[in-house]
Amino acid sequence: MPSVDRHAFFTPDFLAQLERLTLASRRVFRGRVKGERKSPRRGHSVEFCDYRAYGVGDDLRYVDWNAYGRLDRLHVKLFVDEEDLCLHLLLDASASMDFGRPTKLEYGAKLAAALGFVGLVGLERVGVGILRERAAEGWAPTRGRNQFPALLDFLTGVAPAGPTRLNEAMAAYALRSRESGLAVVISDLLDPAGYEAGLRALLERRFDVHLIHLLDPEEMNPELSGDFRLTDAETGEVQELSVDREAIRAYREKLHAFLERAETLCRAQEIGYHRVITDTPVEEFVLSQLKGLVLA
Repeated sequence: MPSVDRHAFFTPDFLAQLERLTLASRRVFRGRVKGERKSPRRGHSVEFCDYRAYGVGDDLRYVDWNAYGRLDRLHVKLFVDEEDLCLHLLLDASASMDFGRPTKLEYGAKLAAALGFVGLVGLERVGVGILRERAAEGWAPTRGRNQFPALLDFLTGVAPAGPTRLNEAMAAYALRSRESGLAVVISDLLDPAGYEAGLRALLERRFDVHLIHLLDPEEMNPELSGDFRLTDAETGEVQELSVDREAIRAYREKLHAFLERAETLCRAQEIGYHRVITDTPVEEFVLSQLKGLVLA
């Protein structure tokens, strides 16, 4: 991907709107440091959670003396602790993503940058995994809005290359991650071997998974007619094809089945599924269409 001036990547107005968003997670995760999200650990925030019997060494400041007066037994108050969430942005950068204008990779990187900004300004940790035939590289989870320029530099430096092995790449990322969290997979899902096992690997490691499915306008509505020699961007395989009305009809049927399979799988596995055509402005998609992933 060509280098992008980070100062012109997003408008100030869009960044201001992103600052008002928060990431939505359907699970509660253990974080590493204090943040703004409910944790499964018990702490001493302002939100009451439960009681437990007093034990030797407990802080007397948290003893409920009213309960002691009623029950003649010491109990301490428990409160919801607040910790940070880890956002894992998993971006497909295989050769099939180098298609369209903007390319699907350029669109996906911009989308990942927007979500990363929401996480960083919300005091969450944000990491990136690049998916090709394996999880080949990444940007380690980092916290703080001052990390956004470095995140943007990393994302805009990713180039499309190599074959797609989504199952292997997602499974490898899930295994090597030190902690689970909110995983957002951004991909066109064009892998002959599928992607289902990779998504299940993330679920088995207790990630809260969302899938953003990218499609180019030409993939949705091809305007082709005549004889073509097509070369697979990833394998180099060449295939000759005659495109007529019947071929377009068969293509549309297969495309419908492909999209239906992805959406049905996600619904059955409680994975958030978000489909977007890359002629939709990233700003519009993030602010209006990512229901269940970001909250205003």
